[in-house]
Amino acid sequence: MKRNRSLKNDQKLIELGRIILRFMNQNTNKIYNYKQIANGIDYKNPRQRELVIQALHRLLASEKIKETEKGKYIINLKIEGALTGIIDFNQSGNAYVSVEGIEDDIFIHQKNVKDALQGDKVLIVTYHFKGKKLEGSVVNVLERAKDTFVGTFQDIPHKDFGFVVFDKKNMHSDMFIPKDKVHDATDGDKVIVKMIKWDAGSKNPEGEIIQVLGKPGEHETEIHAILAEYGLPYNFPPEVEKEADEIDTEIRPEEVAKRWDMRNICTFTIDPKDAKDFDDALSIQKLENGNWQIGVHIADVSHYVRPGTLLDDEAYDRATSVYLVDRVVPMLPEVLSNGVCSLRPNEDKYTFSAVFEMDDQAKVKKQWFGRTVTHSDRRFTYEEAQERIETKEGDYQEEINKLDDLAKILRDERIKNGAITFDRSEVRFNLDADGNPIGVYFKISKDSNHLIEEFMLLANRKVSEFISLNKRNEPSHNTFIYRVHEDPDPTKLNALRDFVGNFGYKMNLANAKTTTESMNKLLQEVKGKAEENMIETLAMRSMSKAKYTTESLGHYGLGFEYYSHFTSPIRRYPDVIAHRLLQHYLDGGKSVDVHEVEEKAKHCSSMERLAADAERDSIKYMQVKFMEKHVGEYFNGVISGVSDFGFWVEIPENGAEGMIKLRDLIDDSYSFDAKNYAIVGSRTGNTYQLGDQVKIKVMKANLLVKQLDFKIIN
Repeated sequence: MKRNRSLKNDQKLIELGRIILRFMNQNTNKIYNYKQIANGIDYKNPRQRELVIQALHRLLASEKIKETEKGKYIINLKIEGALTGIIDFNQSGNAYVSVEGIEDDIFIHQKNVKDALQGDKVLIVTYHFKGKKLEGSVVNVLERAKDTFVGTFQDIPHKDFGFVVFDKKNMHSDMFIPKDKVHDATDGDKVIVKMIKWDAGSKNPEGEIIQVLGKPGEHETEIHAILAEYGLPYNFPPEVEKEADEIDTEIRPEEVAKRWDMRNICTFTIDPKDAKDFDDALSIQKLENGNWQIGVHIADVSHYVRPGTLLDDEAYDRATSVYLVDRVVPMLPEVLSNGVCSLRPNEDKYTFSAVFEMDDQAKVKKQWFGRTVTHSDRRFTYEEAQERIETKEGDYQEEINKLDDLAKILRDERIKNGAITFDRSEVRFNLDADGNPIGVYFKISKDSNHLIEEFMLLANRKVSEFISLNKRNEPSHNTFIYRVHEDPDPTKLNALRDFVGNFGYKMNLANAKTTTESMNKLLQEVKGKAEENMIETLAMRSMSKAKYTTESLGHYGLGFEYYSHFTSPIRRYPDVIAHRLLQHYLDGGKSVDVHEVEEKAKHCSSMERLAADAERDSIKYMQVKFMEKHVGEYFNGVISGVSDFGFWVEIPENGAEGMIKLRDLIDDSYSFDAKNYAIVGSRTGNTYQLGDQVKIKVMKANLLVKQLDFKIIN
């Protein structure tokens, strides 16, 4: 009887497999999860969905479908030697595909990109073109990175259609717009367009204009275009704003009773002068035994933003605040980010705290984590705190100087244990009332910045260790969200060592300790030298990119074995996840589902990269705008990057970077020497190398593509 039931079940799964394949064959390029497949074939109740999962496992085993990543399926086209990866276009229209497990990206000539667009997941076949380096061709687009784009509308007079024209890197083909899909756009408008379809064999995709941003070159148009390009929403949906406005912001006695009341302890914030969201505060108190009680108090966002709410869904989708040159696009509505959650002076606030008992040598004797209520006595800017450190005068100078002493010990200890000290200055702009750049300055970290940094690092590390290790200091195997920074690529380190050797610098890469010591020594030795910027840039490029994950892989740059982000929940969703998990474990909860947290970690990493790209674009836009009034002028610059089609020159006094195209160097025929980061003339041997000082003339400032064109002056 059992055997019959089993055969019957097998038949049912085989038939269900056929139904699934028929559904997936409607679009062989599409990647589906099991819910999309179940909905597509109308299998919606839990029992039916379980059968769909079983049928998918059978189809996988027989290789009729394949898994592109955990839980995502596609028809298996069974193309010999096909690879899957993410495509990245350059300005020339050519592209590279990065494939997991293959060290070098695979070059795709523009004639072989098919209908792939920037960031798409693609299926490619590879070959050695004329016996040279490995190349590839796109066979299919498996998953679109996005379907909305920013471009300029071009009306075609006397025709019933127009086109949207794009920056080549993001979309290498103009988009066809039928007249009934133009809506309110007029010729020359910058618009957001949604791609509707791209028929096989058609030269252009077809789209619909969904929003007019304004005229190209106008400040608001360009800033909103940057946000739209990366899919970053500027405004919150009304229903999310409504939910935020209805939050109970009162400090309730019954809630205070559940927390450690620390309102009577000296507490203050130290932040940039233009900050409105104060994530963190520090408290300091001398104990009877001579030690210091230091509190790192963080806005208790997870008290207000609860799972399952519209507010939480929106915060997760955004995953981070975005800091453009002239504005912040917050992760949370203003009523929370600048109001109830911001640790403003002279207001009682709910906080989540890491409290440390430390001796004068900054050794942690005891620690405590939990929810508190605090009251900031004073809001300091970094400049005001720095003044107290330098002059030893002013209100709270004793407290600030004690914290500074402890922070310096923590920093020295961290560097001794293998942290790498990248202290790069960041470009900032002075803006007029209309948001136009009227001056440039560089943000340089001083003692007051390091003070805050060290205590935030301490809290992040100690929270991470508390969850990751048991009382015997062994791994607890509790699921947590880590901020990890893996060891650098040895190939890149070797290349860096060989290159800096040309300048007389030595690096010892024998082991992890000598590598970090060498790196710190190198960064110190190049300070103030002509090659400083170049070597710092190459050292940064030799590092891995930091990301969020549930794997405790350590943080190479900081020299920590366990590290998480806990201290900025107003502007980073991973910190909200960390708060919730910490409370869960403080309450004695069991380890949570690792897959769910890993999926959220991946999303947060991805959104962080998008935000960083948008921030970089806004800086580039402002630099080009600032340089508009300097077209025709001469500057001394430093070669900051080289490629096979030209090189970039940075003007040190304002950070603006411009391009010199190889075709504009008319005194010789130049080629790219990748090993030495140089452009070399074939006849004269004339060399332009990364880090070289050159004189340039500003030829063009193109706001639309955010690009400066320079000319070399010999």
